[in-house]
Amino acid sequence: MAYFTDINKINFEGAKSINPYAFKYYNPEEVVGGKTMEEYLRFAVAYWHTFTMDGSDPFGAGTMVRPWDKYSGMDLAKARVEAAFELFEKLGVPYFCFHDVDIAPEGNTLRETNKNLDTIVAMIKDYMKDSKTKLLWNTANNFTHPRFIHGAASSSSADIFAFSAAKVKKGLEIGKELGGENYVFWGGREGYETLLNTDMKLELDNLGRFFHMAVDYAKEIGFDAQFLIEPKPKEPTTHQYDFDVATGYAFLQRYDLQDHFKFNIEANHATLAGHTFEHELHYARVNGMLGSVDANQGDPLLGWDTDEFPTDLYSTTLAMYEILKNGGLGKGGLNFDAKVRRGSFEPEDLFHAHIAGMDSFAAGLKVAQKLLDDKVLEDVVENRYKSYTEGIGQEIVNGTTDFRKLEEHVLDKTEFKHQSGRLEQIKATINQYLLQTFADQ
Repeated sequence: MAYFTDINKINFEGAKSINPYAFKYYNPEEVVGGKTMEEYLRFAVAYWHTFTMDGSDPFGAGTMVRPWDKYSGMDLAKARVEAAFELFEKLGVPYFCFHDVDIAPEGNTLRETNKNLDTIVAMIKDYMKDSKTKLLWNTANNFTHPRFIHGAASSSSADIFAFSAAKVKKGLEIGKELGGENYVFWGGREGYETLLNTDMKLELDNLGRFFHMAVDYAKEIGFDAQFLIEPKPKEPTTHQYDFDVATGYAFLQRYDLQDHFKFNIEANHATLAGHTFEHELHYARVNGMLGSVDANQGDPLLGWDTDEFPTDLYSTTLAMYEILKNGGLGKGGLNFDAKVRRGSFEPEDLFHAHIAGMDSFAAGLKVAQKLLDDKVLEDVVENRYKSYTEGIGQEIVNGTTDFRKLEEHVLDKTEFKHQSGRLEQIKATINQYLLQTFADQ
């Protein structure tokens, strides 16, 4: 059954197009930096926001009009699969992502839930035979149901720890069956509200044990996907253990997991942690831990996770700069963990939103590549730290000096040279590249 009958396949028409159902900057076949846009950007549709969210918020009921919502239960789950692959095909996206409860309803027991999952996974697998769209990653929702009120792997209840492990076990099996290239762990309730009733060490130790069990089981069944941790500082808990990339990286090193995991970095989670999107990407990159990206943005006027579709070209440019410096995302991709606004309730708004996000990252890719080609930022950084390439600076870097030699070097020094950071000039140059890149299109 078709659900978007009035919408045809979305094609690239260029910047001068006024067709709202066309890409202006995303041309999947265009080569940028030695790869096609499709190869570099590896876009994915988020099943949860696109097919299951109804637009409700803490202050109001759902507003979304979805043609598949006339069904319920397993019939609704099957209709969503039909709608999903129609949207994938018309957008031309290479990937999609989902939580277990996105694709199939939970039963009264885990056994019933797994039976429902088996039915829908078989249907998805059948659709994938005739589709170019693959599974970027899947994950287990161990945070929505009331059973996870005190967490999942970090729960104070051993039974809930076991239940969470069983759900992830099933998720790993599904990932293997569908050929998933990654598997994500988002600790939605892996954290605490107050230390007054929390054994933090036990919870963190259990979380480490949980991840090792997941690694072991993936090896046992031959699932060679890349494992990803997605940091977020708060929401729904007051303080989550995977606060940001730095905190997550320290955790991985503490529990000897750094060789088994990388990070799935979300833009809106970065800003909630008090960082820029590019900061989190950069920190992961320089530590060899950049795995994948959840592409969205937050509203700077609001203090929560608004999950808006990315349209900020400055942000997408700096994000793609880091991704290009990383050599791409490898097995990862750009997953639109983003939802249309509550007032954008019609089915066609799903297409407008994805077109906007795909065009924004395509534009960012082109500008970032030009910045790299011209070594704009590299030259700035290289010049700023030039003092470490000669004399005492080189000795510091090479580890051939000590406090005594450094004291001797400055003891009688009266002048210290500084150079301007020229931040305003740098930002103006980036603006210039942004404007010039598309001036003639």
